[in-house]
Amino acid sequence: MTPDAPTTENANTHPWADGIRVRGARTHNLHNVDLDLPRDAIVAFTGVSGSGKSSLAFGTIFAEAQRRYLESVSPYARRLIDQAGIPDVDELEGMPPAVALQQARGGSSGRSDVATTTQLSSVVRMLFSRAGEYPPNQPMLYAEDFSPNTPEGACPECHGMGRVFDVPEELMVPDDSLTIRERAVASWPVAWAGQNQRDILVSRGIDVDIPWRKLPKKTRDWILYTEERPTEPVYAGLTPAQTRKARQQRREPSYMGTFVGARRYVLDTFANTKSEVMKRRVSQFVRGVLCPHCEGSRIKAEALRVTVAGHNIADFSAFPLAELHQLATTLARDDAGQSVTHTSTFSDAAVTRKLANDLATRLEPMIALGLGYLSLDRATPTLSGGERQRLRLATQLSSKLFGVAYVLDEPSAGLHPRDLDSLVGILHGLKERGNSVLVVEHSLAVIAEADWLVDIGPGAGEQGGRVLYSGPPAGIADVEESATRRYLASSGRAARPSKHRQPQGRLILNSVECNTIRGLDVAFPLGCLTAVTGVSGAGKSSLIGRALPELVRQQLGQTAPTEEAEATHAEAELLLGGNTVTVRGTAAFEGSTIKRVVVIDQKPIGRTPRSNVATYTGLFDNVRRLFAATPEAKRRKYTASRFSFNVAGGRCPNCEGEGAVMVELLFMPSIYSPCPECGGARYEPNTLEITWREHSIADVLACSVDDAITLFDREERILAALHALHDVGLGYVRLGQPATELSGGEAQRVKLATELQRSGRSSTLYVLDEPTAGLHPADADRLMGHLHRLVNDGGTVIMAELDMRLVAEADHVIDLGPGAGIEGGKVVAAGTPEEVARHPSSASAPYLMAALTQDQR
Repeated sequence: MTPDAPTTENANTHPWADGIRVRGARTHNLHNVDLDLPRDAIVAFTGVSGSGKSSLAFGTIFAEAQRRYLESVSPYARRLIDQAGIPDVDELEGMPPAVALQQARGGSSGRSDVATTTQLSSVVRMLFSRAGEYPPNQPMLYAEDFSPNTPEGACPECHGMGRVFDVPEELMVPDDSLTIRERAVASWPVAWAGQNQRDILVSRGIDVDIPWRKLPKKTRDWILYTEERPTEPVYAGLTPAQTRKARQQRREPSYMGTFVGARRYVLDTFANTKSEVMKRRVSQFVRGVLCPHCEGSRIKAEALRVTVAGHNIADFSAFPLAELHQLATTLARDDAGQSVTHTSTFSDAAVTRKLANDLATRLEPMIALGLGYLSLDRATPTLSGGERQRLRLATQLSSKLFGVAYVLDEPSAGLHPRDLDSLVGILHGLKERGNSVLVVEHSLAVIAEADWLVDIGPGAGEQGGRVLYSGPPAGIADVEESATRRYLASSGRAARPSKHRQPQGRLILNSVECNTIRGLDVAFPLGCLTAVTGVSGAGKSSLIGRALPELVRQQLGQTAPTEEAEATHAEAELLLGGNTVTVRGTAAFEGSTIKRVVVIDQKPIGRTPRSNVATYTGLFDNVRRLFAATPEAKRRKYTASRFSFNVAGGRCPNCEGEGAVMVELLFMPSIYSPCPECGGARYEPNTLEITWREHSIADVLACSVDDAITLFDREERILAALHALHDVGLGYVRLGQPATELSGGEAQRVKLATELQRSGRSSTLYVLDEPTAGLHPADADRLMGHLHRLVNDGGTVIMAELDMRLVAEADHVIDLGPGAGIEGGKVVAAGTPEEVARHPSSASAPYLMAALTQDQR
């Protein structure tokens, strides 16, 4: 094993002797790690997924550097900063101030977009305020007047969202041949509350026994859209004729009922209910539509009348960044400022040039990072984690700081090989300015450019957490324990079939429209593994992640499964503002068919700590039945529900089965500490007294997958799930490990394991969007082996993929392009990997050819 740092003899002469010193790091799975790193260098952290790379780079080095910096900040300011936590480390010396750029996998507000994320919004708003052409007699507006996120600038109708809620009649009344008594108004509540609405209409003399379509339009509109809330006497159980007679006789009603219009009921329930079930039910009747007042621009009318170079701020926000850069460059020219902008008396050419030059300068690193296809108004929730991180990286480049340590989480995520050269150049640029660059990375091309390599392993979880090598990259070739070394020595390859599989039919998509894809026709072979590739922004995720599964489900008459605790469709649609994704097109099958669609993505398997590996895979149901079947449990009349931490009964009443309670530390980051009542066991003492093979239910949840295989060696139903988890490389994961602690790659492999334990996988379409993102090459090879297994069992796998080493393993390749954004979304080449690699117009061809050539060596 190569030592972590230069030996004592040459330490004083080594160019990086004065570096970062880590001693006794024990965050998460790190085993008391000691490490010395160079400063003002590019340091790459490598290792298999779950080995401890992020625990060392982010959880220890960055977290401790941030903690020390925040000690110099006032307690009040400290509360406003998103703190990384307090790492378990004995000593960290020589670490400069740090900036962390991590993969953002969370939601973000619908008001957040590229402009606000990159802080370009302030420059653009100032440009329009000071250098815009104003209509005659319109006073000057301030920068705030051009922002949809301020009261001064937001459209008064949609409050700066760009969309408003709508409840159309066709959704509320899906079948107008039904009568009101037959529940023609489907959006009304079920059971008594809906019956109450119908009884009130009877009291008002409205015929509830004729088809909806035969009611007068004025009556229909009032029922659906009235904002009135009349109170009427209700005579429960009486016919319409009896009700009329009772009203004429002024008989005492059963009660007085208040009518609420169908639309108003839906909107009020959607906005105010605390019940997720109720919100999900009414959401099916809600749609987010473009605001008719601002037409989706989100800005008030006065601001939209101000133009720069003939464009208003909504136009500016909709331009692709590459096009906006060209316009800003033109405006920044000395001889163009006044004539191009038509500036008013409130500005001059110098102001225009200054602001336009600032805008152009800030856009340059974004374009260099392959993001020129994005626009300023692109909503942040629609961006991938890699796109968000690269935007933040570009923003940092514009600041031109030096003496800083940048800690990056796989900046190559989502980048086509063609764009990696630009990323590498930017990393070197950061180093040349006098910064330290610490990168957690799996891309072999990026790792090869590092000055220093830290390899963590040898395995994952408890089998990882050790520094196998720390030194110049070439030295890892001598570390036999490292899973990384063979991939740096050569491109490596997964075991693929000796020849390409023959299609069993075709899936044909016609006239696909989704994001920048317009009118695309494409065919996928069934019974094969197909890789869809293309430059960043070419439309891979739009086609594979969204359009493909949606159109196939429509063809099969199926709906997408609802994820636990996920925002309702209509709510998410509104929050995304004008960036909702509408899918159009058709799907058809030739020669064979698909009966089921499974999307295996890197989204979390749950939104709360209550969801874990055991519950998601279903094995915990069988474990709870085993405990309920023990003699002592039967004597106490404990059922399987007694051993669930999600329902009252057997769980700890203090933490309600969470196992931890949040401790608010005011001026420090809040932390979760073990529940003082159950000590983190999740259950109350009586439940924990029941044991199976000397293990309590809490002990089982604390077991790793590999340990559980030994414990349940005779339980076939449980073993099926455990072996599947082990096969996808998750033997180190604890059964009770919360979903929130799993990485995107781990969550994806849990989903894959869940599929692998199913029987009858034939006629199933498996869809994966960049499945190897965040995976070490060794883990990617393992994943590819399982995808081949799914195809061999009769399934069809279609994946968007950028790693040409793995694209070469496919039976069929579809290359999208030729460019990004509006210049992409077309099929450039399709065929076997060998055929696509020879295509003269494919941006992927030379990289795919290199991968194929490497395989043949």
